[in-house]
Amino acid sequence: MMQVFEIASFVFASALRMSSPLIFAALGGIMSERSGVINISLEGKMLVGAFAAAVVTYYFHSPVLGLLGGALAGFILASIYSLFVISFKSNQIVTGTAINILAAGIVPLISQALFQNTGSTPEIPMADRFTQFPIILSWVSVVLIWAWFRYSPFGLWHQFAGEHPYALQTSGVDVISTRWCGVLSSGIFAGLGGATLSICLSSNFTRNMTAGRGFMALAALIVGRWRPMTAAVACIFFGLFDAVGITLQGLTLPQPDFDSALLNNFVKFFISTQFVQIIPYLLTVIAVAGFVGRSRPPKALGIPFLKNR
Repeated sequence: MMQVFEIASFVFASALRMSSPLIFAALGGIMSERSGVINISLEGKMLVGAFAAAVVTYYFHSPVLGLLGGALAGFILASIYSLFVISFKSNQIVTGTAINILAAGIVPLISQALFQNTGSTPEIPMADRFTQFPIILSWVSVVLIWAWFRYSPFGLWHQFAGEHPYALQTSGVDVISTRWCGVLSSGIFAGLGGATLSICLSSNFTRNMTAGRGFMALAALIVGRWRPMTAAVACIFFGLFDAVGITLQGLTLPQPDFDSALLNNFVKFFISTQFVQIIPYLLTVIAVAGFVGRSRPPKALGIPFLKNR
């Protein structure tokens, strides 16, 4: 009984750790999309955030500076995205895809220039890494964003930019500036999520280490109906399967012994670590397919604001 309790405690603690990058990215998506801007570029912002955090931490031996470096990298990429989709009114889906491709290409280029290696950055000593701070910060951010939307007039303006932008403009609040703030803050949060991956959950940056977590965060905010609290719960749900996969790697599971080799292989597949690890990706597809039509997004989401209409 004690062993079961220890395993359950380990899985829950691991789920909290694995969900923290998703929570940061989901909050970033919420900040952008509640202001009316679709943001599928979370993956790219997380990737540059993870790389920048690892590089800064490696050179300056400070995880705090690494975390700030990751946030700054996400901010810079978000600035480029904002310029095109808000100021130039370009297609938000196409531009977001281009940002993801840009991030995937520029990170190996800079890594080669700095370390003569496109696959990973050097190992960061344990003393220079975070253990718990980003995890705590992710949940503090959830509460702060929830309170900001609920009690702050700025949060109310932010929501109106995604629901009734022309009414907001008529009341004297600049919709363009509000949307810029939403997208820029999404870059900061996504960068923090990437930084958590490289200097908290890992000891260095590896190529494509985000592994689709930006899209998982996007699915989590859709499942959570663009609300911080429910999106965070959805992130824990995704993180739980990562935690179960990690736990299974250290356990010896009973092997099936049927007369049929085909049946044996079939059962082995479903109890394997690899199958558990692909479940979050399957859930991402299901969530996007099943909840997009049922969850009501902000009314003006994806619609460029024409100031002189």
